[in-house]
Amino acid sequence: MTRRLRMRASIGALAALGFAAALGGARAQPLNLQPAKQAIATAKPARSGTRLPPARPEGLGLPRVATAGAPVQTASAEAPQRIAATPAKASGKSSAPQTQDEAVERLNTYFNGFATLQADFIQFSADGRRLEGKLYIQRPGKMRFEYRAPVTTEVIADGTSVAIRDKKLATQDIYSIGQTPLKFLVKERMDLARDSVVMGASTKGDILSVRIEDRSTLGGTSKITLNYDITANELRGWVVIDPQGYETTVSVYNLDTQRRPDPKNFTINYERML
Repeated sequence: MTRRLRMRASIGALAALGFAAALGGARAQPLNLQPAKQAIATAKPARSGTRLPPARPEGLGLPRVATAGAPVQTASAEAPQRIAATPAKASGKSSAPQTQDEAVERLNTYFNGFATLQADFIQFSADGRRLEGKLYIQRPGKMRFEYRAPVTTEVIADGTSVAIRDKKLATQDIYSIGQTPLKFLVKERMDLARDSVVMGASTKGDILSVRIEDRSTLGGTSKITLNYDITANELRGWVVIDPQGYETTVSVYNLDTQRRPDPKNFTINYERML
């Protein structure tokens, strides 16, 4: 088994965590930071109680354009940073935060309101493929990305390390959990302003987007955008721009914060490390 094959498997899995390019030059895809479009009319209706997964973003596989999207907002020491917003339809539910500090606090409160999370996820690869699977989180420190067939890779965080396992190739590579830009998702207490640099926030409809930078990830600084549904009070996914300037997106749906994941989901067998 060559090191090149092992790295290829690791890169594909680590794209979900947002630092694939730092490990092997793999390019991730751009994402327009807008709420997911509704499924096309010819799609089969979802079963009752099941949320349709997000649609495929436009422009996948193209390098990021520096001028794309809204201008970045930065915090001001003199006055609270106002949020650029596109009004949502009146719903009588939670209102959008009006300042950057309020946006950060809204996300902190949401994440600190649960200790476990299970969800379906969709990862759009650089070549336009749509990879799907199941996400498990148990704070502090534990996370698992379990891809659906035909993908044979698993990503497991046990509180200290992240293991990339390929069941077909029978390989396993270990990395420090501190090298992933999504490490804050599994912290015992989330504090975005303390654990990262908040670059700005904006709303479009019901979606609140908070942009942060993590300067301690593998390969350099990662730029992360968290997308949160204000009305549903749910995470919708994240976008990571790696140190080379390429984007990876993961969308999540069918979230469950009540059911406790099986502890075996977060076990790493270190004897398998090659």
